[in-house]
Amino acid sequence: MSGLLRRHPDFRLLWCGEVAGKFGAAVSGVALPLVAVTTLHADAFAVGLLGACTWLPWLLIGLPVGVWVDRVRRRPLMLAAASLSLLLFAGVPLLARSGGLGLGPLLAVALLAGAAAVLFQTAYSAYLPTLLTPPDQPEGNAKLHGSASAAQIAGRGAGGLAVQWAGAANGLSVNAATFLLSLLCLLGIRHREPHRSAKVRETGQGRGPVDGPPEIRVPRSLFAEIAEGLRLVSGDTWLRTLTLFGAASNLALMGYQSLVTVFLVREVGLSPGAVGGLLAVAGTGGVAGAFAGRRIAARFGTARATLLCELVLPASALLIPLSTDGAGMLLFVAGSFCVSAGVVAGNTVKAGFQQRYCPPALLGRLTASTSFVNYGTLPLGALLGGALGSALGLRTTMWIMTAGVPLAALILVFSPVRKVRDLPLTRSEGGGHTASGGRTDASPLPGS
Repeated sequence: MSGLLRRHPDFRLLWCGEVAGKFGAAVSGVALPLVAVTTLHADAFAVGLLGACTWLPWLLIGLPVGVWVDRVRRRPLMLAAASLSLLLFAGVPLLARSGGLGLGPLLAVALLAGAAAVLFQTAYSAYLPTLLTPPDQPEGNAKLHGSASAAQIAGRGAGGLAVQWAGAANGLSVNAATFLLSLLCLLGIRHREPHRSAKVRETGQGRGPVDGPPEIRVPRSLFAEIAEGLRLVSGDTWLRTLTLFGAASNLALMGYQSLVTVFLVREVGLSPGAVGGLLAVAGTGGVAGAFAGRRIAARFGTARATLLCELVLPASALLIPLSTDGAGMLLFVAGSFCVSAGVVAGNTVKAGFQQRYCPPALLGRLTASTSFVNYGTLPLGALLGGALGSALGLRTTMWIMTAGVPLAALILVFSPVRKVRDLPLTRSEGGGHTASGGRTDASPLPGS
């Protein structure tokens, strides 16, 4: 180990917990659809509905969770989310043994686990900048994104093998164990945040942590703070562009990814173990993308890197519908590898941009507002993919949805992102306004 992982014990624990959680999420991403397909004999629409339930909580609770995250300490919220996920996935094998597992309970587990993910992801995104100094944030983002991608690769393979060896429902026991490990790692973190309401004051330059005597922040209504986060995104050209692109891209990505498992089983004819292994190999692009993102941004600029990662690489998604058994699987691997590399590299660049560009006291609401739009299209994409898969067939649907991946990037092409080398370093440079109409100076954008 080197760098942050060696010299920063709290980051090391956060890193271990996040990697364990991503591994578990990858296991459930393979195991849940396989439970539906192999145990419950669900059709394409039901599989799409399962994927929709996983992401629906971003639409239902994403915005109020963002306000909540800005009001309270983030680590206890992460602990609560990991505990809920542990209980949910430990309960699925018990339901199966008692004969109570059906599509309804499985959808409920997906919905509640999705709610826990909303809470964890929003709190985690706002917690990381409080744990690391600005110079350490680029390295921290790269390590977390890269290691999470590696964990997802291993998790996909482990999910397929666990289902094949232990049965679909019992395979989720692996997921429960990873959330237990994540919970233990979070409990070991010694860093404690100050109480949010006692360390934030109103200033002429927006909100932010202050030195010196704290001022108690006057409580405001939930809806007022939600509106502030939405205005932050809608009123800023750069945040608005990236958010709208994320929404369109996620609609297409989830439209085909929600059907990948059933497509590989029923159209291509693979076993559950082979499906997990193939998804694991294809997902190695995420590791490459996490570590290439910083280098691409340093060489070409953050704006140009965004275009390269989000338009050029994901266009290879069109190789995926060509997949067949045997050598035809190489097309699936190549297409999925490039999509994963582009998405993760783009996310690495975007994470660094947002952490420096946004006032610290608004990070929770920024995360929730952008995620509300970005992730809000994921259940719609899953439902659209499932409906089209039932009506038009799996392979035709894969063609339609994969074509939407590069088309979504046209939002970036016809935006200010195409006209500059780098995304702005500060909100004043980028022309952004605070929700209250003033201007904010943010710290410099990291070299991510």
